[in-house]
This record gives sequence, structure tokens and C-alpha cells, in this order.
Amino acid sequence: MRNNKVLWVVQGLLAALFLFAGGAKLVLPAEAMKGPIELPIAFLRFIGVAEVLGAIGLIVPWLTRIRPVLTPLAAVGLVIIMIGATVLTGVGMGVAQAAFPGIIGSLALVVANGRRPAGFASA
Repeated sequence: MRNNKVLWVVQGLLAALFLFAGGAKLVLPAEAMKGPIELPIAFLRFIGVAEVLGAIGLIVPWLTRIRPVLTPLAAVGLVIIMIGATVLTGVGMGVAQAAFPGIIGSLALVVANGRRPAGFASA
């Protein structure tokens, strides 16, 4: 039971973070999102949509018990996004700054593993 509470806390924190980050990518003007590596605005908007949907997917399916298998899938999708964010941050800003997206991706991987359906082998 304790493990379930920890997973819910991690899911809630990740959902809040991705909802905020994805929402910002959807509403901020292109000039405000320029970083050390310039990405096309359409790609940033796509990532924003993926992050918002991933945030919803971390909470809603498992909470409502409607298609709960979508929760670990959402977490895996967010892991993929964070792998890209870690690489881009490492290239553009250095390894030290790449630690934050790497840790966030690792937490998403913990959720994916902790919420995987019974009978699936762990990696």
C-alpha cells in the first residue's frame, strides 16, 4: 500500500509539471521559447500537446479505472520526450543542466514500471 501512495505522489507531481510545461509551450509566443538550440515552433507546440496529454494520462485512467493501461503508456511517452529534452539540454547547455530533465524522465520511468499491467515482465 505504501508503494501505491508513493506512486500517486510521483504521478501527481509529474502531472503538474508536464501540465505547466506543456501549457506554456501552447500559449507562449515563439520568441519567448527560444533556447540555445532553436526548434521549429510547430514542433514545440506538438511537444506541448504531448506533454499536456501525457499529464492527463498519468492521472485520469488509473484514477477512474477506465483503461488503466493508458497510465504506464503515458509515462513511457513522457520518458521518450524527456530523453530528447535531456539530449538537447546536454548539447545546448551542458551536462549539469541536463540532469533535471534526466531525473524527470527517470521518475516517469518509475511510474511506467510501477503501473505496468500484471503479467508484463519488468525490464
